Amino acid sequence: MHSGRMGKWCPADDAELATGWRLWLELSDRVFPGPSWDGTPAGAIHQVRGLLAACESIRTDYLAETTRPSVALLQLLQSMVFVASFPVDLWHDDTYPLDDERAELLHGDLASFADHVAGVRAALAQGGGWVELDRRPWGLPVD
Repeated sequence: MHSGRMGKWCPADDAELATGWRLWLELSDRVFPGPSWDGTPAGAIHQVRGLLAACESIRTDYLAETTRPSVALLQLLQSMVFVASFPVDLWHDDTYPLDDERAELLHGDLASFADHVAGVRAALAQGGGWVELDRRPWGLPVD
Protein backbone atom coordinates (compact mmCIF):
# COMPACT_ATOMS: atom_id res chain seq x y z
CA MET A 1 0.00 0.00 0.00
CA HIS A 2 1.50 3.27 -1.05
CA SER A 3 0.15 6.57 0.25
CA GLY A 4 -1.54 7.28 -3.08
CA ARG A 5 -3.51 4.03 -2.91
CA MET A 6 -4.49 4.01 0.77
CA GLY A 7 -8.02 2.79 1.36
CA LYS A 8 -10.89 4.96 2.47
CA TRP A 9 -11.89 4.91 6.11
CA CYS A 10 -14.96 6.48 7.64
CA PRO A 11 -15.70 5.87 11.33
CA ALA A 12 -19.03 4.21 12.02
CA ASP A 13 -19.17 5.01 15.74
CA ASP A 14 -17.43 6.79 18.61
CA ALA A 15 -15.18 3.82 19.45
CA GLU A 16 -13.90 3.70 15.89
CA LEU A 17 -13.43 7.48 15.73
CA ALA A 18 -11.51 7.49 19.03
CA THR A 19 -9.35 4.58 17.85
CA GLY A 20 -8.57 6.33 14.57
CA TRP A 21 -7.66 9.51 16.44
CA ARG A 22 -5.40 7.57 18.83
CA LEU A 23 -3.63 5.88 15.91
CA TRP A 24 -3.24 9.20 14.07
CA LEU A 25 -1.60 10.75 17.14
CA GLU A 26 0.75 7.77 17.63
CA LEU A 27 1.89 8.02 14.02
CA SER A 28 2.72 11.72 14.24
CA ASP A 29 6.40 11.57 15.17
CA ARG A 30 7.63 8.08 15.86
CA VAL A 31 9.20 6.90 12.61
CA PHE A 32 12.69 8.38 12.70
CA PRO A 33 14.96 8.11 15.75
CA GLY A 34 14.97 10.91 18.29
CA PRO A 35 17.84 12.78 19.93
CA SER A 36 18.67 9.92 22.30
CA TRP A 37 19.45 7.55 19.38
CA ASP A 38 22.70 5.62 19.88
CA GLY A 39 23.62 5.65 16.17
CA THR A 40 22.99 1.95 15.54
CA PRO A 41 20.39 0.43 13.22
CA ALA A 42 18.93 -1.51 16.17
CA GLY A 43 18.52 1.77 18.04
CA ALA A 44 16.71 3.32 15.07
CA ILE A 45 14.44 0.30 14.69
CA HIS A 46 13.67 0.37 18.42
CA GLN A 47 11.51 3.44 17.72
CA VAL A 48 9.63 1.58 14.95
CA ARG A 49 9.12 -1.41 17.23
CA GLY A 50 7.69 0.91 19.90
CA LEU A 51 5.28 2.28 17.32
CA LEU A 52 4.23 -1.25 16.33
CA ALA A 53 3.65 -2.10 20.01
CA ALA A 54 1.43 0.99 20.27
CA CYS A 55 -0.48 -0.15 17.16
CA GLU A 56 -1.04 -3.58 18.73
CA SER A 57 -2.27 -1.96 21.95
CA ILE A 58 -4.65 0.23 19.94
CA ARG A 59 -5.92 -2.82 18.02
CA THR A 60 -6.44 -4.86 21.20
CA ASP A 61 -8.24 -2.01 22.99
CA TYR A 62 -10.45 -1.36 19.96
CA LEU A 63 -11.45 -5.01 19.60
CA ALA A 64 -12.34 -5.07 23.31
CA GLU A 65 -14.56 -1.96 22.87
CA THR A 66 -16.59 -2.91 19.82
CA THR A 67 -18.82 -5.76 18.74
CA ARG A 68 -18.59 -4.76 15.07
CA PRO A 69 -14.97 -3.92 14.27
CA SER A 70 -14.20 -1.90 11.17
CA VAL A 71 -12.38 -3.96 8.54
CA ALA A 72 -10.90 -0.77 7.05
CA LEU A 73 -9.47 0.38 10.39
CA LEU A 74 -8.08 -3.08 11.17
CA GLN A 75 -6.48 -3.15 7.70
CA LEU A 76 -4.79 0.20 8.36
CA LEU A 77 -3.41 -1.15 11.64
CA GLN A 78 -2.28 -4.42 10.03
CA SER A 79 -0.63 -2.57 7.16
CA MET A 80 1.71 -0.92 9.68
CA VAL A 81 2.99 -4.33 10.81
CA PHE A 82 3.27 -5.61 7.25
CA VAL A 83 5.22 -2.62 5.92
CA ALA A 84 7.50 -2.45 8.97
CA SER A 85 8.28 -6.17 8.99
CA PHE A 86 11.11 -5.99 6.45
CA PRO A 87 13.14 -3.18 8.06
CA VAL A 88 12.47 -4.56 11.55
CA ASP A 89 13.60 -8.06 10.57
CA LEU A 90 16.65 -6.69 8.75
CA TRP A 91 17.91 -4.17 11.31
CA HIS A 92 16.55 -5.04 14.79
CA ASP A 93 19.68 -6.85 15.99
CA ASP A 94 22.31 -4.78 14.14
CA THR A 95 24.19 -3.01 16.91
CA TYR A 96 27.23 -1.94 14.88
CA PRO A 97 27.79 1.79 14.27
CA LEU A 98 26.67 2.87 10.81
CA ASP A 99 29.04 3.50 7.94
CA ASP A 100 27.91 5.65 5.01
CA GLU A 101 26.57 2.79 2.90
CA ARG A 102 24.56 1.17 5.72
CA ALA A 103 23.31 4.58 6.86
CA GLU A 104 21.95 5.19 3.36
CA LEU A 105 20.23 1.77 3.31
CA LEU A 106 18.73 2.26 6.77
CA HIS A 107 17.52 5.74 5.86
CA GLY A 108 15.90 4.34 2.69
CA ASP A 109 14.08 1.67 4.68
CA LEU A 110 12.89 4.19 7.27
CA ALA A 111 11.85 6.64 4.53
CA SER A 112 9.74 3.93 2.84
CA PHE A 113 8.07 3.19 6.16
CA ALA A 114 7.58 6.94 6.75
CA ASP A 115 5.83 7.20 3.36
CA HIS A 116 3.44 4.45 4.39
CA VAL A 117 2.82 6.08 7.78
CA ALA A 118 2.03 9.36 5.98
CA GLY A 119 -0.53 7.51 3.83
CA VAL A 120 -2.17 5.93 6.87
CA ARG A 121 -2.28 9.32 8.63
CA ALA A 122 -3.83 10.90 5.54
CA ALA A 123 -6.51 8.19 5.34
CA LEU A 124 -7.29 8.63 9.05
CA ALA A 125 -7.39 12.42 8.80
CA GLN A 126 -9.64 12.29 5.73
CA GLY A 127 -12.08 9.82 7.27
CA GLY A 128 -12.00 11.35 10.73
CA GLY A 129 -12.50 14.90 9.51
CA TRP A 130 -9.30 16.39 10.88
CA VAL A 131 -7.34 16.98 7.65
CA GLU A 132 -6.87 20.63 8.63
CA LEU A 133 -4.80 19.58 11.65
CA ASP A 134 -2.09 18.26 9.33
CA ARG A 135 -1.98 21.58 7.50
CA ARG A 136 -1.98 23.90 10.52
CA PRO A 137 1.42 25.18 11.72
CA TRP A 138 1.60 24.11 15.35
CA GLY A 139 1.54 26.88 17.90
CA LEU A 140 -0.46 29.30 15.77
CA PRO A 141 -3.96 30.22 16.89
CA VAL A 142 -6.93 28.74 15.06
CA ASP A 143 -9.11 31.33 13.30
